[in-house]
Order: sequence, then structure tokens, then C-alpha cells
Amino acid sequence: HVQLVESGGGSVQAGGSLTLSCAASGNFRMVARFRQAPGKKREGVAGFGDDGSTTYAEFAKGRFTISKDDAKNIVHLQMNELKPEDTAMYSCAASRWVTWAARLIETDFHYWGQGTQVTVS
Repeated sequence: HVQLVESGGGSVQAGGSLTLSCAASGNFRMVARFRQAPGKKREGVAGFGDDGSTTYAEFAKGRFTISKDDAKNIVHLQMNELKPEDTAMYSCAASRWVTWAARLIETDFHYWGQGTQVTVS
């Protein structure tokens, strides 16, 4: 049984930073972050592969960093230089069998956290 418990998020002014955390338990492979803004499709943000490889959406490169604390099995997404267009519901997701992917596809992920709101003004 896989469980993803999210924390972090909130409201911040443009240019600020936030860290989202995802505490994961159970058996899974790649962990990723997705986001969905009102009226838009869910999109991949960043992913952390089985071997420690990472992947980022173009908009996240240079501003966001995904990392994993192996001892605590927590995946962190550090978001810097936040923009109003980063406002969205961010969700943690884990895959049963995908070990790493250059492109984050929603249907590759089988387990989802409860989501956390990020608002940038």
C-alpha cells in the first residue's frame, strides 16, 4: 500500500520561494510533482527517478529543484523565483513501474497525494 502525505505550500509574493514535501511509504518507483491551475490541464513539474536522476518541465528548469531524503523517504520540491503563473494545486505522485522518464505523463503515475495549494501574487 503506497501512501503519499504532502506538506508545504501556501501563499507567497512573486519572486519568493516555497518548499513542498512529500512523505512516501510503500513500494513505488519514480516520484513526481504535478500541478493543475484553474481551467487548465494537469502538467508535470519535476520528477525524481529510482536511481536519483531528475527531470524537469521547461518552466521549472533553473527555478525548481527536486530532491529526496532517503533516510526519511521524503521528496522535496524547492521552488524559487515564483511567478503568478505558478499558482496551482500541486500534487505528489508515484509510479508502480516507471523508474525514470524524461517527460512526465500523468497516466504513468498510479498513486497520488492529497495536493497542496500554491498561490503566488
